[in-house]
Amino acid sequence: MNRRRFLTVLGVTAAGQRALAGPAKSASGLFAGERATRKSKPYGSGHFGEWINDEHGLPAYRYTCNQLTDPKAKTPVNTVWRSPTDHTHQVGNDRLLAAVSNYGYVQVRQDEGSPKFLNDYLPEESLFGGGLGFLTDGRVCLSTYYPGNAAQFERIFGVGYFRKTLTEGSYVVDQVILAPFGDDPLLISQVTLVNNGKARADLRWVEYWGCQMYQFSYRALILAGLRMNLTKTAALRRELAKRFSHNFRALPGGAGLLETQRFLGRTPEDEKAWEMAMKFLTAHPNTFFGIPSTPPVEQAAFEDLAPPPTFLVSLDAPADGLATDGKAFFGAGGVLRPTGIEKPLDGNLTATGSESALLLERRLRLEPGKRQTLHFAYGYLPEGFEIEKVLGRAQKDLPLLWSSSSRNWKEDGLRLSVPSEPWVERELTWHHYYLRSNSTFDSFFREHILSQGHVYQYILGFQGAARDPLQHVEPFLFSRPQLVKEVLRYTLKEVQADGSIPYGIVGRGMIMPVIFRPSDLELWLLWLASEYVLATRDSAFLKEELPVYPVYGAAVGKESVGSLLRRCFRHLVDKTGTGSHGLLRLSNGDWNDNVVVGHVPPNQFAEVQRIAESVLNAAMACYVLDLYARMLTFGGDPQLAAEATQLAEAQRQAVRAQWAGRWFRRAWLTPELGWVGDEQLWLEPQPWAVIGGAASPDQAREVVGAIDELLRRPSPIGAMLMSKGLDKIGSKIGTGTNAGVWPSINGTLIWALAQVDGKLAWDEWKKNTLARHAEAYPDIWYGIWSGPDTYNSVLSKYPGQTMFEESLLTGEKPAQPNPLAGLGWTDWPVMNMHPHAWPLYSVAKLLGVEFREKGVLLAPTLPVESYAFRSPLLGLVKSRGRYEGWYEPLVAGEWTIELRLPASERQRFKRLRVNGAKQALTRTPDGAIEFRGTSSPGKPLRWVAL
Repeated sequence: MNRRRFLTVLGVTAAGQRALAGPAKSASGLFAGERATRKSKPYGSGHFGEWINDEHGLPAYRYTCNQLTDPKAKTPVNTVWRSPTDHTHQVGNDRLLAAVSNYGYVQVRQDEGSPKFLNDYLPEESLFGGGLGFLTDGRVCLSTYYPGNAAQFERIFGVGYFRKTLTEGSYVVDQVILAPFGDDPLLISQVTLVNNGKARADLRWVEYWGCQMYQFSYRALILAGLRMNLTKTAALRRELAKRFSHNFRALPGGAGLLETQRFLGRTPEDEKAWEMAMKFLTAHPNTFFGIPSTPPVEQAAFEDLAPPPTFLVSLDAPADGLATDGKAFFGAGGVLRPTGIEKPLDGNLTATGSESALLLERRLRLEPGKRQTLHFAYGYLPEGFEIEKVLGRAQKDLPLLWSSSSRNWKEDGLRLSVPSEPWVERELTWHHYYLRSNSTFDSFFREHILSQGHVYQYILGFQGAARDPLQHVEPFLFSRPQLVKEVLRYTLKEVQADGSIPYGIVGRGMIMPVIFRPSDLELWLLWLASEYVLATRDSAFLKEELPVYPVYGAAVGKESVGSLLRRCFRHLVDKTGTGSHGLLRLSNGDWNDNVVVGHVPPNQFAEVQRIAESVLNAAMACYVLDLYARMLTFGGDPQLAAEATQLAEAQRQAVRAQWAGRWFRRAWLTPELGWVGDEQLWLEPQPWAVIGGAASPDQAREVVGAIDELLRRPSPIGAMLMSKGLDKIGSKIGTGTNAGVWPSINGTLIWALAQVDGKLAWDEWKKNTLARHAEAYPDIWYGIWSGPDTYNSVLSKYPGQTMFEESLLTGEKPAQPNPLAGLGWTDWPVMNMHPHAWPLYSVAKLLGVEFREKGVLLAPTLPVESYAFRSPLLGLVKSRGRYEGWYEPLVAGEWTIELRLPASERQRFKRLRVNGAKQALTRTPDGAIEFRGTSSPGKPLRWVAL
């Protein structure tokens, strides 16, 4: 059967087959797209710009597209959420992050109290986010909102910054919006103005930051959802913002402005609508929203009714003018040529409504050929922060703040360098930046958190599912263990009395009202907690006491981390339990929310939730419960360790019984509905069956062959979730969980492939990179510097994109009503953390890193001649004729390192040095090199095998 016929049988569309033809391998083993782009652009640049190295030695994306005229810039979106030509980059540090637009505006996300944007963007109401500046000499007006009235307007998306450089006539404006490295809640606007003319120039610069909030209110989503129109959500959120009055005061010495807000109360209409919604949902508990909870303590709320103060300050000289009426400033001229730029700011601070804004003016005289740099700080003041101290840290070395921040980013995180493919290091440096800069602070749980972001946070308004931050933080085991502990504490504080974990969190500490009751959440928690303790040797963490949900109140007790983990283990064993086939039960979903909802007839939900079983959960449990047992052994609880080991083995046997000839089944639903996964390959459980040892060596090779043939080879950007789509699933074939492509699932696939075929694992890793997506689908802007949690596969009419309603392109109404009408994944198609987190974590699995009770196993299968994996915790460097590495956990001790090399390399090595001293080279019965050495904080165990 030829290739085209094979793909047609699989259901691959003509568009999908064309996409597959793009990056086909040549005889040299390179991809055609890689060779083509290298002639003009670095690999992985796509259509919209190119990757560069900035002046600080960090990767950056120079965005060169004119989205106003280029038809490729247009994305099918619901315009209530974003413009079709709005492309977003993330700028952040450990406390805040900002969504920055190719149009030049900035929206700061602030999570204390409840996740929100501090600066709404709604041009029809003269709300333009923030981070904009305006330069005038009384004749020319330049705006840092694209295209800015400029002959040239360059935009660079960088690590921790967004740079806009405008040139018009004799003037150059260079504005850098910078998030200083660290935990301070502010951004720096660094503005360099250049006069290249022959005459002196008297100039005025006006800095603008909006202050009308946009809360990601889940309460508003409920109200809109019950009206069967999710697009009403945005209007309800903006109505909430209008129920706050603004108050401004000038800071001493003309430094700038401080803004506070006061809640005016809800309207009677809003109160009545919410009361009716609660009554309806109580009477109809099977809607998407389930039964909404009421705040369990006064500290919990669906929305933030006491947002923090915000400020705008001129850092290097007093402001020459200030104002607070943004609507009056923009006037009839709008954002490109504001009416208010024609005269000095009037000092009027009386604005109180949605017209309010923070505006500062600086006046300067520039001689010919001269330049001057201005610095502004915009930020907010959560509890515990004082403006003098926050600004003082920024002013300490202001001219070098950008370079010192970049230097910190360069030295942070884990890295993999592969001399034969240099773009890999760029990719991982970028992923690490995106992942860490997504960190925010939750003031209810009093911990930092790595939200999934994407449509889940920015459109739907929830932080979840609970499994997602537990995955996102895994790479920080190697570089930032404190953040791992914070995410663990956050999740442990959510744990309910019965040991269950809520699906998600909304607002300030509220359990998310939703129908989903997934059965896998405890497994993700046990996995991360166990790996944290084994990797860092921080067994003292198990004794740390935490407040249990609802965290506040006199009746709330404290419980140790170890005890809370046991509570979750008991819920998994005793509440979730196993079914008639010995597999862990399914509830109404596992990782896949649609394996039941959207797949099973609604009148059978209850029976499925009661008796269905998940092969995915069982296969994952084979590995996770063994790891939990290892951690318990290390932590001194052999009795519970024995129980966990026994349960892991029982799940292993139960999964083995579900071998369908070439793969493992997916789930058992009911006697009537039977098994899922006999006739087609579902990817989710297969990697875990290999990782957890449920698959025999022969089965592992067979299932890898099936995955390669049916899921990997047809797809240019990573394996598809299923070998064939299903007509009865609500989503279109080739999209979402109906045979789409999921970086989170492919992360586990890479791990499993590394245990069977290192070349396939490395190929799959590269297929799941941003660079590969940009090569396969260069005309799709998302997927170049960030992306969604799922891409459409070649089985879709729109491969390489993410989910959206086809009616956005055709204008035709859908044949069947869609409960999510008005919402598509393209409405916020970037800043999902899965495509950033999993390439980082799975690198360690290409090196076979496994943490054990007494040390570390290293079983590298990366099929390249040389590479260097570096992180503060652990390193592994392969060069000609040698391997070397280090291990530095948080606790001093003596550790066993097992180096299990491929058979072709095992006998090459005859000498060993550990911590500088020669050591006899000993081998295990299967040929691995094994040795012991000591480490302490600041003094890693270092070794070299020659």
